[in-house]
Amino acid sequence: MMKKRRDKSREDLTGISKEKVFDISAWTPITEIGRKVKAGEITSIDTLLDSGRRIFEPQIVDALLKDLQTNFLEIGQSKGKFGGGKRTIWRTTQKKTKEGNKPSFTAMAIVGNKDGFIGIGTGKAKETMPAREKAVRQAKLNIIKIKRGCGSWACNCREPHSLPFAVQGKNGSSIIKIMPAPKGTGLCAESECRKMLAIAGVKDVYSVTRGQTVTRMNLLMACYKALQNSANMKVQHDYIAKAGIVSGKKENAQ
Repeated sequence: MMKKRRDKSREDLTGISKEKVFDISAWTPITEIGRKVKAGEITSIDTLLDSGRRIFEPQIVDALLKDLQTNFLEIGQSKGKFGGGKRTIWRTTQKKTKEGNKPSFTAMAIVGNKDGFIGIGTGKAKETMPAREKAVRQAKLNIIKIKRGCGSWACNCREPHSLPFAVQGKNGSSIIKIMPAPKGTGLCAESECRKMLAIAGVKDVYSVTRGQTVTRMNLLMACYKALQNSANMKVQHDYIAKAGIVSGKKENAQ
C-alpha cells in the first residue's frame, strides 16, 4: 500500500498539474500593478504584456490567467540499478565542507495554459520543496505570449497549430531552430522541449539542434528564447491572415 502511495506522489511531481483556485480576496498586493489588478483596473494579461511592464508578483499571473498548468522538466540524474542513471526533476549538487557534504537541489518549472502563454523558471534550495516553489514562482514572473499560426507551405490551413515562421534560440553553446510543420506531424523535438511546446499550445513543429545539447538546462533555455523570439518578431499585415497568426490566446487574433 505504501508503494502505491509513493508512486502516485511521484506522478504528481513529474506530470502536468493544475494550479489551485486563486483567492484574490486573500491577496495583499505590494506593487502598483498588483493593486490595479485587484481593483479590477487591469483585467487582461495581454494589456500588461503589451505595455512591456515587468511583473514582480506571481499572484498577478494567477489572477489574470485562468486554467494555468505547471510541469517540471527533467534536468537531473539519479543513480539506477547496475550503475545506470535515471532522469529526475531534481539536479543535485554538493558542497564539501569540514562538517561534511552539504547537498542542494535545483528544479526547473514551466507554466502555461496551452493557449499561447508560457513561462520558465529555476529554483535552488537546500531541500526539494522550497526549490520547487521557487521555480514555479520564477516561471510565473517570466510569463510571455507567443505567436502561433500555420507557416508550413505543405499545410496552409490557416489554423494556429504550429508556428508562423522558423525561429532560433541560443543559450550557451546550445542552439535550437524550431520550424513550422503541417498538421498531424506532431512535436519533432527533444523530449523536454516537447513539454515546453505542448504547454505553450504548439502541436506541430520540426526542430534542429546544434552545439552541446547534452547540457539540458542550456537547451531548454534556448528553446524558451526561440519562443520568445517568435513573440518579438514583427509580421507584415498581409501575412497575418495568410498564416492565421494568433498572438496569445486563440481568440486574440492580430
